Amino acid sequence: MIKIAVDAMGSDQAPSSEVDGAIEAAREYGVHVILVGKAGILEPMLRKKACADLPIEIRNATQIVAMDESPVAALRKKRDSSIRVAADMVREGAAGGLVSAGNTGAVMAIAKTVMGVAPGVDRPALAAVVPTLTGRAVLLDVGANVSCKPHHLVQFAVMGHLFSKTIIGVGAPRIGLMSVGEEESKGNELTKEVYRTLKGLSLNFIGNVEGKDIFSGRADVIVCDGFTGNVALKTSEGLVEAVLQLLKDELSSNLQAKLGALLSQQSFRRLKKRLDYSEYGGAPLLGLRGVTIICHGRSGSNAIKNAVRVAKEYAERQVNARLEAEIGSIGGGAAQPSV
Repeated sequence: MIKIAVDAMGSDQAPSSEVDGAIEAAREYGVHVILVGKAGILEPMLRKKACADLPIEIRNATQIVAMDESPVAALRKKRDSSIRVAADMVREGAAGGLVSAGNTGAVMAIAKTVMGVAPGVDRPALAAVVPTLTGRAVLLDVGANVSCKPHHLVQFAVMGHLFSKTIIGVGAPRIGLMSVGEEESKGNELTKEVYRTLKGLSLNFIGNVEGKDIFSGRADVIVCDGFTGNVALKTSEGLVEAVLQLLKDELSSNLQAKLGALLSQQSFRRLKKRLDYSEYGGAPLLGLRGVTIICHGRSGSNAIKNAVRVAKEYAERQVNARLEAEIGSIGGGAAQPSV
């Protein structure tokens, strides 16, 4: 049975979200979960949940990395933090993956240092799975690298291609490059150079895509730098929340609207589930030599549960090993300068 280490002290609601999410994941998916954090806090919580029959254990970690803490300081000074202990377990093979809703910068810095990166990868990329009109798409990078060079985006394209094939099951993923226009001549110097390189690789590169194409289903993988990707993702999440709230307000505005809402209740539930980020768990940090899933700081138990599921699937399908084996043959990897 694959074991997944969960940083139990990371989220805004820690450790309640992590404990409840671990219980739900163990119960629904049969995953062996290791809750990493202060045992004196976690043990009483688990006893109250009456879950002794579930495959859940606790690994003590005496330190916590705060959300506003420097990633460098967390890496150097907190060697017994819940993030560090969980990452060490993955490196040692005691766990098949790490899930954290903690400080994103710290998780990335610690995971990269402890686990190392795959050959041919300079920088790990944070990949978000987003719903589209035709299914799902991968958007990367969404925050791990706010400043990128052309070969970084090329590597993101290769990693997104492999992730889409392996996890989502797309046979020949269509790769789109985020820009300000569809024409090859549009964009800045970064996107223009990346465009020229991607055209020469053995990928199903469809050219530039725009922000409106993220959810249209036109591309299966959308590549951008972490600054652009993070703004696009957060804007999209805010828009979804606003639209759902506006819809709720309108459907409760009068008796006729309430009657229509009652008749459409199941459809609205399905729509909300499709758009809810917590259903997609967390975002995998691609390019590491160990499975790492990063969740929103405001993640609830449902998001943690699904992040554990994603980590389990990622480990079972040996995505890291497949990425290492294929990235050099596709291109954009080892031949590129390291930064």
